[in-house]
Amino acid sequence: MSCGCKTSGDSAHSCGPKKTANGCESVNTCGNSYKLSVFDWLSDINNPAPNRCDFVEVRFKNDRKSFYKNVNNIPLHIGSVVTVESSPGHDVGVVSLTGELVKIQMKKKKFSEELALKIYRQANQKDLEVWQEARKKEDGVKLEARKIAQRIGLEMKVTDVEYQGDSSKITFYYTAENRVDFRQLIKDYAGAFRTKIDMKQIGFRQEAAKVGGIGSCGRELCCSTWLTDFRSVNTNVARYQQLSINPQKLAGQCGKLKCCLNYELDSYLDALSNFPSSSTTLETEKGKAFCIKIDVFKKKMWFAYVDSSIAWYDFDIDLVKKLISKNKRGEKILPLEDLKQPEASTQNIDLIQENSVDRFEKKNRGNRNRNTQNKSNNHQQGQQGQPQGQKRNRPERQDRSEKSENPNAQSGNQPRPQKQNPQQKAPVEKAEGNPGDDKKPQNNPNKKKFKKKYPPKKDNNA
Repeated sequence: MSCGCKTSGDSAHSCGPKKTANGCESVNTCGNSYKLSVFDWLSDINNPAPNRCDFVEVRFKNDRKSFYKNVNNIPLHIGSVVTVESSPGHDVGVVSLTGELVKIQMKKKKFSEELALKIYRQANQKDLEVWQEARKKEDGVKLEARKIAQRIGLEMKVTDVEYQGDSSKITFYYTAENRVDFRQLIKDYAGAFRTKIDMKQIGFRQEAAKVGGIGSCGRELCCSTWLTDFRSVNTNVARYQQLSINPQKLAGQCGKLKCCLNYELDSYLDALSNFPSSSTTLETEKGKAFCIKIDVFKKKMWFAYVDSSIAWYDFDIDLVKKLISKNKRGEKILPLEDLKQPEASTQNIDLIQENSVDRFEKKNRGNRNRNTQNKSNNHQQGQQGQPQGQKRNRPERQDRSEKSENPNAQSGNQPRPQKQNPQQKAPVEKAEGNPGDDKKPQNNPNKKKFKKKYPPKKDNNA
C-alpha cells in the first residue's frame, strides 16, 4: 500500500519493500504516491459478475501511466511492483488500480485493449536494485543534458529525465516554443550517456504537472494531483465571471491561464443567459445611462449616467427588461434617482479600502489624528474662556474686602466674618499659568488690607 510521504516528485526515494497480506513484497514510492492517484471505491464491494478484469493500471515516474494485461493471472493489488513489457527490454512500475474501475478508465481514455502490453512478473530483488540505481542517476543526467543543449545553442529546456527500469533507455522531456532540430543533440547524448535516447516534447501545462508545486490557493496543483485533461482557457472565461484581466493573478505556475477558471464557467453561463446584454444603455429623461457592473448571483445590474458616473443605481434584471422594452417603444423612462435610491460612491471606496493591505494602519492613524485634534480643541476653549494667569476666586476676595471697608458694617463686638461655605463656591478652573500662583496667599495685597481694617478684640470680662 502507498505511504503518506509527499515530499518529492521523484520515485527514486522509496520506503523499501514491505510485506503485504498475500506475502508478496511491494515498494512504496513516496515521492510518486500522490500524483494522479485513484480511489478504488469498489474495493469493498463483491463483484457478482463471473468475468474477471485481466487489465491493471501501472504508474511510473510522476504522472506517466499505462494499462497492461495480466496474462499470467498474477495476484496483484494496489502498490505491487511489477515488471512489464517495454521496447526494448522491460520496465518496472507500481500498480495503481485494479478491478472493474480499470475498464472504466480505459473507456474514458479511449485505450484499445489490443494495444495493451503484458505483465511479465512481480519485480524480484534484482529488478528493484537495477531500477533504484537507475533512478539515482537521473538528477545528474538532467544537469548534464542541459549543459549539452546550451553548448549547442538550442532554445529548449530539459524538464525531466526518466530511466527505464532496466537502464536500457533514457527519455528526455523538454519544452520549447519553436521547433527544435535535435539531430546533433541525440548524437551528443548517446555519446555521453551510452544508452538509447528518446526525446519527447511536452507543453507548459504538462511541465507543471511533472514538476508539481503549490498554487495561489495554497493547495497542490490540480494538474499534478488529479487533473488529467487540459481544456483550453482564454480571457473570455475571466470576462464572463466579472474578473479583472490581470495576467499576474490569472496565470498559474505554468505561465498560462489557470485551469480552475473553467470550474465555475458553466454556472456563470447558465446565470448570464437570463441577463440583458452588458452593453445595454437606457434612455432617461435626464440623459443616457450605461451598465457599469453586473452581479450574477444577486441578479442585479448597476447603471450610471454617461455625464456623471459618480452615483450608481442598482436594479433587478426584471425591472431592467421592462425599462428596455419602454425604450424600444420610443418612450423615455424616469431618471434613475426616481426609480432607485443611489448607492453612495463612498461605499465603493470603503470596499476598496477594506481590501487594502494597510487598512489597519490607516484606521489607527485616523484615530490618533482625531485624539490629537480633540486635545487641541479643548486646550483652545480653555484659553478663550479664562485668561492665562487670572483666577476666578479673586473677585470674591475683592468683594469681601470692599464690605470690610464700609464704615457702617464695623462694630466693636462684631466678630470676624466667617469663611464662605466651600459647597456654595463656584467650581474653580485652574488656569494655565505659573504652577505656584494659587499657593502664595501671603503676597495678596487685599488680604493684608483685610487684616488692618479690623480692630483687635476686646475682653468683655474686663
